[in-house]
Amino acid sequence: MKCIFCDHTETKVIDSRESEDLTRRRRECLKCEKRFTTYEHAESPNVYVIKKNGNKEIFNRNKLKISFMKACEKRPIEEIKIENALNKIEAKLRSLNKNEINSKALGEEAMKHLKGIDKVAYIRYASVYREFADLEDFKEEIKKLIKG
Repeated sequence: MKCIFCDHTETKVIDSRESEDLTRRRRECLKCEKRFTTYEHAESPNVYVIKKNGNKEIFNRNKLKISFMKACEKRPIEEIKIENALNKIEAKLRSLNKNEINSKALGEEAMKHLKGIDKVAYIRYASVYREFADLEDFKEEIKKLIKG
């Protein structure tokens, strides 16, 4: 494991905590002695996402994480909440016992988890995922959120 501060390749684990499919490790660099946190998760078998245009691509956790991070940008959300949501989504994919999932179903699952984390992040994600065309689309989604 490389140090995120000085790129030294030797670190030691100070603390390790496991929950579901996620392992959180506090590490200390043996060179600069700075500490940082890493998150590890078990890899799942390949699941293909069927896109709107019919193309298939391998499910990419990192791609989903980037979209979550964009939606949650500048919001008071701990990264562990995002990691836990990603773990739950991956666990759901594994539990389906299918090697393919429709991008619409994956997007709906992602929005369900974001709704529980932060309403603003949910609206941001929904606006891109559902391709909001104007303010009316935002208004309708916010009305649903308030009622819901």
